[in-house]
Amino acid sequence: MRLPVYLDYNATTPIDPAVTAEILPFLTAHFGNASSSHSYGQGAAAGMALGRRRLAALLGCQPEQLVYTAGGSESDNLALKGIVFAAVAAGRGPGHVITTQVEHPAVLAACRWLESLGCAVTYLPVDGFGLVDPDAVRAALRPDTVLVSVMHANNETGALQPVAAIGRLCREAGVLCHCDAAQSVGKTHVHVDSLQVDLLTVVGHKMYAPKGVGALYVRPGVHLLPLVHGGGQEHGLRAGTENIPYMAGLGKAAELCQDALAAGEEARLAGLRDRLHLALDAAIPGLVLNGPSGPGRLPNTLNVSFPGVFGADLLAATPEVAASTGAACHAGDVRPSATLLAMGITAARAAGAARLSLGRWSNEAEIDLAADLLARRWATLRRTGQA
Repeated sequence: MRLPVYLDYNATTPIDPAVTAEILPFLTAHFGNASSSHSYGQGAAAGMALGRRRLAALLGCQPEQLVYTAGGSESDNLALKGIVFAAVAAGRGPGHVITTQVEHPAVLAACRWLESLGCAVTYLPVDGFGLVDPDAVRAALRPDTVLVSVMHANNETGALQPVAAIGRLCREAGVLCHCDAAQSVGKTHVHVDSLQVDLLTVVGHKMYAPKGVGALYVRPGVHLLPLVHGGGQEHGLRAGTENIPYMAGLGKAAELCQDALAAGEEARLAGLRDRLHLALDAAIPGLVLNGPSGPGRLPNTLNVSFPGVFGADLLAATPEVAASTGAACHAGDVRPSATLLAMGITAARAAGAARLSLGRWSNEAEIDLAADLLARRWATLRRTGQA
């Protein structure tokens, strides 16, 4: 039985076999606690240190600037709450945070919770391509602004935000800048100095490592308070005995992504993405791209609206293709995507959207098959009036 064509890499990636091989010794021979001084602990500590060096090499930072977490949501929460809590502890009050209307729920929910504590939050709008204007960020800055949080790549459309420009203006204003790079790390070149950010979120399961591991880059000199107190692990910012197997796995995944980018993986994925788009566009009159075209989005992401049908109905009618109508955390929710609505897209067009995201094991044969299946099922839904 043929497995469905997997076009949901933005939801999660398969674990690379090389990552699994890296993890296994730390589940068996090197099972020690990294805080222990004996050989078992030393083996665990060595694996953790190697993983940290590998991830730092991918991001262009120093290993000691990385704080391991359980994933992207924790990293985002540590960044936002940690900075606001530090401002409160310093006697500056909860202050003011700037973000956008199209951030991941981990950022938006954290901001809403901070508002309940008295923190002021500005949610900036985006244009028809899903992009925030750096000038709007500049205009929203206030004397009490403590943090600007803008994602690097949108998880639904792949739109790449002008983070470097925002980072520069934040640095000029003396305001910290956080970037949720969960979707972009490993898919395109992400360097913390080039983006000029102070904090950056990394997620393992978006880059061929397991679910349940992530990291937060923290620029030297940035002070934030921990969410989890205890034994002082992770530079005092995240207490708890370290998850050595997954830390090692994330490091290996970072190394593999760095090698793949150097070998031209970004161009390969962009070629496959455009092949899929062209095939669907040729077969489906009225197909509409959601988000920017060309280099303004992730190389692996295609978000399109299928005219006259619900995206969820089309995917349900095409079980041979595994994809989603938007963010995976909204699966099963038939409401139009909040991200697409924030872009000014009509509810009807948003309801017809599907996100098709490619990855390491995508190939031309699968892309052609997926395009053919989706086009034929779309035609069937239209013909039978099931739309």
